[in-house]
Amino acid sequence: MMRIILFTFLFSTCFFRAYSQTTDTLNYDSFLAWVIEYHPIATQAELQLLMGDMEVRSARGGFDPLVYGNLDKKSYSETLYYNKQEAGISIPTWAGIELNGSFERNNGKYLNPEFNVPSDGLFAAGASVNLGQGLILDQRRATLRQAQIYQESTESQKQKLLNNLYLQATDMYWRWSLAHTNLEVLKEGVELAEFRYEAVKSSFKYGDLPAIDTVEAFSQVLNRQYKLQEAENTLFSVTQELNTYLWDDEGNPINLNEGIVPEPLETNSLGILNVEELRTFVANHPELQLVDFELASLDVEKRLKAQQIIPVVKLKYNFLTENLNDFEGAGFFENNYKWGLSVYTPLLWRKSRGAVGLAKAKIYSKENSRDLKEIQLRTKLESEINNFSNLNRQITTYQQNVINLETLLQGEMRRFEIGESSLFLVNAREVSVFNSILTLNELISKRKIAYAKTRYAAGLGFEL
Repeated sequence: MMRIILFTFLFSTCFFRAYSQTTDTLNYDSFLAWVIEYHPIATQAELQLLMGDMEVRSARGGFDPLVYGNLDKKSYSETLYYNKQEAGISIPTWAGIELNGSFERNNGKYLNPEFNVPSDGLFAAGASVNLGQGLILDQRRATLRQAQIYQESTESQKQKLLNNLYLQATDMYWRWSLAHTNLEVLKEGVELAEFRYEAVKSSFKYGDLPAIDTVEAFSQVLNRQYKLQEAENTLFSVTQELNTYLWDDEGNPINLNEGIVPEPLETNSLGILNVEELRTFVANHPELQLVDFELASLDVEKRLKAQQIIPVVKLKYNFLTENLNDFEGAGFFENNYKWGLSVYTPLLWRKSRGAVGLAKAKIYSKENSRDLKEIQLRTKLESEINNFSNLNRQITTYQQNVINLETLLQGEMRRFEIGESSLFLVNAREVSVFNSILTLNELISKRKIAYAKTRYAAGLGFEL
């Protein structure tokens, strides 16, 4: 009679591995949505865009109008030697032309004749133009262009940070789900072993089973309790790690409540993995985009260095007038003007040519690095695609193995029921079933993580 009771319990419980349904479930999509909304790295990723904006703003400062004023006065022994006053504005432009305007008023007994101006002061308005070096590109424009390139690159930097966060958070979630699933399986194993132990003790009292079977049953209880304790410790550790991904809207870390559980591993939360589409995504991988932006910045540097080989030819011209209204209709080189021309150049240009050669070498080196990086990324993607496909095959194979082991356990229990088997063999079959279930759980968890790794290898993660 005890054999029949034991068999009935074994048959009805050994295949039950599903979660007890609870409303306190933190599913995968909700977890990722929470992470990207509040995790510090997600905030840091947004700051990359702000840094790019500030870099451009700083570079645009090179084109800010400059207002200036000078006052120089000397008086000695009640004699005014000189009193020079000047104020003006200088406005740089993107075209490389610098517009100038000034007003000066000077007087004094010993004033240098060069500074003699009408008593009411003198207005000047004109421009200075680089006709040689700096005509096409100068340091001011190069700095702004490089800042704009950096601003564009911050989108890729943000995506790279979010992709890393996506992969880490996904790995953490499914490790948590695996630990929770395995704990439920091992709890079931302990309950089963404890029930069997009580049943065996009763059978021993009635003389149906020998005393050694009680030792065998109790040994199984202790062994499974030990594994359950290990699983509890694993779940605790993994949960603590998972908590590091959870933050509130005020930037404070939060911890999961004890009643919250992950979605079951068996949940089909994987999207469609389009292999050919993933292979095309590699060309726009954030890491490749960042190298492309570096190349663009190096190209600006090379063009700026190339400008330094050209002689410096700077032309300055200003209209002069006592009254601002007189600017209208003033002749260019007729009267009331001042102009100047500066020309100079090195004879050998060794410094400039060396700088250009160095800039070209940097570009060549970076292009080689980019080619190598693309090959590495494509190889990594193929490896992850193969790993994902292999895990799918392993899961299919191992699912059949679990079914076969469960069938063997059922047969062994039927033999035990009619007295043709021993408790030792039943335990051995049962241990095989539980171990295979744990292995299958691990494979399912690995497949879900492998799916994320495959997307990550293609340059995908959190969608912007």
